[in-house]
Amino acid sequence: MHVSHLSLADFRSYARAEVPLAPGVTAFVGPNGQGKTNLVEAIGYLATLGSHRVSSDAPLVRMGADRAVVRAAVTQGERQQLVELELNPGRANRARINRSSQVRPRDVLGIVRTVLFAPEDLALVKGDPGERRRFLDELVTARSPRLAAVRSDYERVLKQRNTLLKSAAMARRHGGRSMDLSTLDVWDQHLARAGAELLAQRLDLIATLLPLADKAYEQLAPGGGPLGLAYRSSAGEPVDSGEARTREALYEVLLAALAEVRKQEIERGVTLVGPHRDDVLLRLGDLPAKGYASHGESWSYALALRLASYELLRSEGAEPVLILDDVFAELDARRRERLAELVAPGEQVLVTAAVDDDVPGVLTGTRFAVSGGEVTRL
Repeated sequence: MHVSHLSLADFRSYARAEVPLAPGVTAFVGPNGQGKTNLVEAIGYLATLGSHRVSSDAPLVRMGADRAVVRAAVTQGERQQLVELELNPGRANRARINRSSQVRPRDVLGIVRTVLFAPEDLALVKGDPGERRRFLDELVTARSPRLAAVRSDYERVLKQRNTLLKSAAMARRHGGRSMDLSTLDVWDQHLARAGAELLAQRLDLIATLLPLADKAYEQLAPGGGPLGLAYRSSAGEPVDSGEARTREALYEVLLAALAEVRKQEIERGVTLVGPHRDDVLLRLGDLPAKGYASHGESWSYALALRLASYELLRSEGAEPVLILDDVFAELDARRRERLAELVAPGEQVLVTAAVDDDVPGVLTGTRFAVSGGEVTRL
């Protein structure tokens, strides 16, 4: 699979941009702040409905505009599709496939698949649990786009449940009458049901990803491993990634955990159990990676997770587009060359770099100069 054309309207710094693309390596080269990352960010947005740089859509719309449009022609074998997203901050986004009538934005998931390497990936190792949860959930959705609906359901139920808990907590603090919390049992069931599905997918992913990540780390930093990935559930029970768990069993675990912490939740006004509170424990050798791995080791770990994601998606369907956003400037010469050799055979590889020298020689292909919002083929 590859993107054959990218069109932007009022996206980030671009009033308009038309960029023809082809299989193989394409590098966007230019000084920082000229719009290189904006191009690959747009392709990543089509794949995940989110940006790897910001958490909301508002910064993606060009200043002075009220909406942005990202459109891409996608080729997979003999099949060609045109996918379009209209970003409307503060309102519902819109989507179209092959210029048809409007579809839900999540219906475009799976048409474009990407694996994106960026400096922000260091947060997978050094950052908060939310970074690792996002990594897992974007990957499970790439594997199975229907999970977008499950994630949406879970977030909706969580929001409703938190609203009820917050109201109950405020009533208690202000000495008012106790609220009727009879509906909390129903919300518990909904949360546990959607949570069990999401949890099952995460556990399966961890088990599948571990050997691929360990292999990738060995390729990047020979003799530096092994890697370890373990899932830490807020439900309290040890949820081991190698342990077979049915969705029904996970549902019961979550339901019991919610019942156990209900008093604390009512006091604090927030849901304390569920996939939104979970984490992935990353180990390097016998030690936790976070806090113990060096800067170079942390970079190699993050890259290994992305390379493992790429191998997994490639083995399960259409080969994803590989995006390397200003990554090589962050790496020492050894890791730079090893990473370049590993990704060079990809069907489509998109690279951004400040200068030509940051692009390893093995990554030969098309070059675009990016300057002042203009994209020019060299």
